[in-house]
Amino acid sequence: MKSKKLTAVIGVLVLFLVVSFFTEKQDESKEELPTVGVLQYVSHPALDEIYRGIQDGLKESGYEDGKNMTIAFQNGQADQSKLATMSQQLIDKKADVLIGIATPAAQALANTTNEIPIILGAITDPVSAGLVASNDKPGDNITGVSDKSPVDAQFDLAIKLLPKASSVGILYSSAEENSKYQAAEAEKAAKALGLSAKSYVVPSSNEIAQTVQVMSGEVDFIYIPTDNTIANAMQTVVNEANKTKTPIIPSVDTMVEEGGLATVGINQYELGVQTGKMAADILSGKSEPATTPIYTFNTGDIIINEEQAQKLGVVIPENLKKEAKLVGAE
Repeated sequence: MKSKKLTAVIGVLVLFLVVSFFTEKQDESKEELPTVGVLQYVSHPALDEIYRGIQDGLKESGYEDGKNMTIAFQNGQADQSKLATMSQQLIDKKADVLIGIATPAAQALANTTNEIPIILGAITDPVSAGLVASNDKPGDNITGVSDKSPVDAQFDLAIKLLPKASSVGILYSSAEENSKYQAAEAEKAAKALGLSAKSYVVPSSNEIAQTVQVMSGEVDFIYIPTDNTIANAMQTVVNEANKTKTPIIPSVDTMVEEGGLATVGINQYELGVQTGKMAADILSGKSEPATTPIYTFNTGDIIINEEQAQKLGVVIPENLKKEAKLVGAE
């Protein structure tokens, strides 16, 4: 009888050890999955499209969330203190690679670690933002994708659509380094075409509506660089500008869909795909941040909001209609 009890106890013990062994193995397997930490500055269509592209870029490169890798996503919603906290949280999750969507997010990650590889998603000028030594040889633990817009091409397009325009107002937020750089580039491009240019700087989203009201009475059209604060309030900008039929030339394709007149822009989704692929190369050991040049798009797509053009009384030349992607048409 004692022998049978002893056998039963041993059997239960063996079963427990076997189950524990396989459970530990499964847990270890889960822990071994690489983690990509993504920090997004704020929610708006352009940055959301970049994040969607990042996921697909990783997948195209063989990394799918929940299967052979894990994405840890955080959104700071334009709160600088949250960005710092969330950066640390991603590091605490032992992320193998970090991705910063927009300059403030990338800067927050860079301020938190100089060891974990960081991929820049949508950073106009990584050098002036203090993120890399140079675009060709970034150095240290950072590389990524630039969303630098073809400013000259955007102003050429503006002149073709608005041949009577003589002045432009450049609207941007003082809180974003990228925007200051682009505003300076825009002023040069405008003056080269004989336009007078004036910058209108807003410290926060609360001043946007009033600033656009002032601009609408002083300039022939509004130019918006790649600026997350303005992009997040694009509907406000459009509503105010439409009251005086003042055209808006933004830098991002999604902002044309929201009511801008036209742009020559980088596809935000494709920008994200490239970012995801670069992150995958780092994960697989194919490349290292220090020696991987910043990726810059050489061309952009012409996007024209046909419905907005009709509202503003803007005639789209036939040759542009054939070349452009028309959005907003009924």
